Amino acid sequence: MQLKKMPRRKRLSAGRAPLILFLCQMISALDVPLDLVQPPTITQQSPKDYIIDPRENIVIQCEAKGKPPPSFSWTRNGTHFDIDKDPLVTMKPGSGTLTINIMSEGKAETYEGVYQCTARNERGAAISNNIVVRPSRSPLWTKEKLEPIILRNGQSLILPCRPPLGLPPPIIFWMDNSFQRLPQSERVSQGLNGDLYFSNVLPEDTREDYICYARFNHTQTIQQKQPISVKVISVDELNDTVAANLNDTEFYSAKSNRERPPTFLTPEGNASHKEELRGNVLSLECIAEGLPTPIIYWIKEDGTLPINRTFYRNFKKTLQIIQVSEADSGNYQCIAKNPLGAIHHTISVTVKAAPYWIMAPQNLVLSPGEDGRLTCGANGSPKPRISWLLNGVPVEIAPDDPSRKIDGDTIIFSNVQERSSAVYQCNASNEYGYLLANAFVNVLAEPPRILTSANTLYQVIADRPALLDCAFFGSPLPTIEWFKGAKGSALREDIYVLHENGTLEIPVAQKDSTGTYTCVARNKLGMAKNEVHLEIKDATRIIKQPEYAVMQRGGTVSFECKVKHDHTLIPTITWLKDNGELPNDGRFTVDKDHLVVADVRDDDGGTYTCVANTTLDNVSASAVLSVVAPTPTPAPIYDVPNPPFDLELTDQLDKSVQLSWTPGSDNNSPITKFIIEYEDAMHEAGLWHLQTEVSGMQTTAQLKLSPYVNYSFRVMAVNSLGRSLPSEASEQYLTKAAEPDTNPTAVEGLGSEPDNLVITWKPLNGFESNGPGLQYKVSWRQKDGDDEWTSVVVANVSKYIVSGTPTFVPYLIKVQALNDVGFAPEPAVVMGHSGEDLPMVAPGNVHVNVVNSTLAEVHWDPVPLKSIRGHLQGYRIYYWKAQSSSKRNRRHLEKKILTFQGSKTHGMLPGLEPFSHYTLNVRVVNGKGEGPASPDRVFNTPEGVPSAPSSLKIVNPTLDSLTLEWDPPSRPNGILTEYTLKYQPINSTHELGPLVDLKIPANKTRWTLKNLNFSTRYKFYFYAQTAAGSGSQITEEAVTAVDEAMASRQVDIATQGWFIGLMCAVALLILILLIVCFIRRNKGGKYPVKEKEDAHADPEIQPMKEDDGTFGEYRSLESDAEDHKPLKKGSRTPSDRTVKKEDSDDSLVDYGEGVNGQFNEDGSFIGQYSGKKEKEPAEGNESSEAPSPVNAMNSFV
Repeated sequence: MQLKKMPRRKRLSAGRAPLILFLCQMISALDVPLDLVQPPTITQQSPKDYIIDPRENIVIQCEAKGKPPPSFSWTRNGTHFDIDKDPLVTMKPGSGTLTINIMSEGKAETYEGVYQCTARNERGAAISNNIVVRPSRSPLWTKEKLEPIILRNGQSLILPCRPPLGLPPPIIFWMDNSFQRLPQSERVSQGLNGDLYFSNVLPEDTREDYICYARFNHTQTIQQKQPISVKVISVDELNDTVAANLNDTEFYSAKSNRERPPTFLTPEGNASHKEELRGNVLSLECIAEGLPTPIIYWIKEDGTLPINRTFYRNFKKTLQIIQVSEADSGNYQCIAKNPLGAIHHTISVTVKAAPYWIMAPQNLVLSPGEDGRLTCGANGSPKPRISWLLNGVPVEIAPDDPSRKIDGDTIIFSNVQERSSAVYQCNASNEYGYLLANAFVNVLAEPPRILTSANTLYQVIADRPALLDCAFFGSPLPTIEWFKGAKGSALREDIYVLHENGTLEIPVAQKDSTGTYTCVARNKLGMAKNEVHLEIKDATRIIKQPEYAVMQRGGTVSFECKVKHDHTLIPTITWLKDNGELPNDGRFTVDKDHLVVADVRDDDGGTYTCVANTTLDNVSASAVLSVVAPTPTPAPIYDVPNPPFDLELTDQLDKSVQLSWTPGSDNNSPITKFIIEYEDAMHEAGLWHLQTEVSGMQTTAQLKLSPYVNYSFRVMAVNSLGRSLPSEASEQYLTKAAEPDTNPTAVEGLGSEPDNLVITWKPLNGFESNGPGLQYKVSWRQKDGDDEWTSVVVANVSKYIVSGTPTFVPYLIKVQALNDVGFAPEPAVVMGHSGEDLPMVAPGNVHVNVVNSTLAEVHWDPVPLKSIRGHLQGYRIYYWKAQSSSKRNRRHLEKKILTFQGSKTHGMLPGLEPFSHYTLNVRVVNGKGEGPASPDRVFNTPEGVPSAPSSLKIVNPTLDSLTLEWDPPSRPNGILTEYTLKYQPINSTHELGPLVDLKIPANKTRWTLKNLNFSTRYKFYFYAQTAAGSGSQITEEAVTAVDEAMASRQVDIATQGWFIGLMCAVALLILILLIVCFIRRNKGGKYPVKEKEDAHADPEIQPMKEDDGTFGEYRSLESDAEDHKPLKKGSRTPSDRTVKKEDSDDSLVDYGEGVNGQFNEDGSFIGQYSGKKEKEPAEGNESSEAPSPVNAMNSFV
């Protein structure tokens, strides 16, 4: 069995940081338990290059584990080191660590050498690295006589340090006698070799204490060089000094102070070479002299300097590249430049590499008969040589093992047995160093065991990952399964992550993840299991955050911080100011939910943060306090905020960016929120969309972005008065292309022809494409078959037609988006159908049940589903009236249609004509159309009440008789049995007289009424009857003739002379009275009538009120009379004295749907017939319209 360490998962979100320690523990869980037999393993050793302090005892470490516990031995300089013979050397019990007691006697130099430790037991031997032990050295400077240095102003200067060779090399720095570091600059700096370089000297460089110090860190000692004296003089001073000894021609000129182009002080020449080892720090140096002081620049020929690994030191005179690799080899050029010129120097860099691991060999635990391999993967420059050792001995001279085969850097094992157990060493070496690794092969047969403690309780915050440990061991390697609950099935990897080391990961733990989980380990030798428990806790949330506050000096401000947490966790609330502790000041008080700052001062301004901690999580929220002076301010002007400004994009990642801005003035109304909008200049230039909204306290927002969008952002501020104008747009930010996040929606599959399948979808818009080259992968297969998916990639369209399909077969369909980067997630599968065809079979067993004279119920058997060949939409009934049962004359009418949705097998036919002969058939309907009709079924409707007579006319009126003529009902709805005539007189006061009822044979169309009163109005009510009852009535009014003799007498009285004279006398008397009244009025006289008029207004000239009793009563009478159907304007007899029949045709609009009406789900008829009928005349007197002039004259007489 081969044990491999489980590599860490490649991606860990910030929320999973607390789990890193747990993941580290998972690796150690794969070690062989110490109670099992195993070869030695070196666990601790001293470094390869071990520099010791000669003033302290020497401790050389070597620790190892194994079963049985290993014994230890040492070699020194390649030969056995017998520690028993040296009284100063002791070995720690149960360990291989050596202690050499040189503090009592002896010297450290005596024990210099190369040491190697061997740990051995019955299963093999492990060896340590070669440990080179050397004592540190901090020698003194050799004594030397240093002459003062005198030079002219502007000259270059190098002060040498040349420290003594120490172990390890010392750290160099320059100071004066007061132990103050000498100032350095672009003009004066220290080189890598410790020398002090002056590009040009100035008079202020004059001093007598330039001292180079060497600090030896290992021994904590500092050595110093003799002080160096430097004097800088001007040309005039120098001429004065030598004037006595030189003639006029030998005086110094002022050219020493002249400006000059750069030259290099170090390195020399135009080119040099540098070699460095992989992983070290590459340091390149160029120091130049010149006047003015040169500036140094660095470039890499045919390449660029590596970002994040390049640093400039010593005023850019030193270029450093950390973690150097072979790719950093090449030519580097330093350029020194001042106003007078430039020079350059090329440094050729070669990076070599001591051996380094590509894959170090790992311990093997195998069961008898298993196979395995050890691999020693190393690299270097030059390529390292790989050699194998067995228990510390070269494998070439070790005993043969038939299960072992060496193939270069790999040892292959097959059919191992217990004797194959051993420790193998891999040595990879080149001229720059070596690597040594121990890896054992341990042959064991062990049943599984669980190393994790039983009933471990894990507590995790909801929506965060949960890791349940199941450290195990067994040989052969056990298989691991996890179960949840007492009888749960094995957990699947589509929801959970099962790590190779047995750990179960729940990527997003939810409340329903709580429970008991069981880990089961199995191999051929047995089984082991262990239970752990998981509890999911609610996340801690700050539901009321502290808010931005502006407070005047001396005021009191309060910040609120309310926390909601899991009831089983106890939060601790901490307040911070500017990310530090609150000031130790009594003005700051903290209670459960509030921080109160009293007597606010200027230095109290800042950011206050509320931090809520539990044992599992923590959250925080901050607010800013601004302290202002309590100066009087003018009356505030309230308005919407000014727009934000200074928009800046930072932390630009592939799918997020941080936007920051500066708020404009709030215009005396606090800003409550900021609205952030974005524009996609690539797909929808000029259109702004809502990105998010944030609190008015925020001035930054982390924005989630979509791939392949050219974003611009703008911000608007909102207060209680409204929204500000938008800010200026931010800079544009183009996100990288990525595969689509979503697939097309509204995917459907419907055939347009019987042999095709039309697949349609709603395409992604440009924003959703996430990259160029948007296409769609359309896939389909029959639902009820074993066919593989058929797929085709189409352009950015919304439809694809599959031809040659069977008729109306269900298909599984999916449409996946893709672009030049890759595919969207696996799409959802939807079901569609190929094209429909007309149904093949008619409904059977159609029969009709007549409910009444206008309603019938139809029943039928459903057709087989396969014969429908499409989506069943319902059944359709065609019916028509074939003939009239009363007249027996065949009359073909227009066919009527009723459709019943779904799989109904019965329905109601409303609006039928009574006493009629009907024919119907039934057809099934699908999306393509109708199937064949069922055989016709015939049924008859029973008699019903007739309609009103078609017309009623009054002819030949006489003094005592009226003749009525009429036409039979247009719809008798059966056989007429008789007519009923009712009539009653109407007097001059509109009162109705007694009602007379008269039966007339059905074969009559004319009837004369005799013995009527002369000059009298009559009202007639007339209707027909069948065996089913009385039909609708028709009404009419007429007047008998006038008596001519009576009318003549009335005219004679009006023409008599005495009557005319009487009327003239009355008129003359009235005229005289009017004249007398007029005369008295003009003379100013008053009379009683006038006084009454002045005192009381004439009621007859007052405006009539809306509630006038007389007018209201009139309306009330009219209303009362309406109940008895008096003569009204709308019911007066037309000029031709005929009355049209009332329109009572039945309508199907209220019954079925579509063309013919609506039914309930059971097919029953919805609604009812409605129509106006004349009320039956009341017995006795009833009101009527005003009498004719003739009637009025008769009443007067």
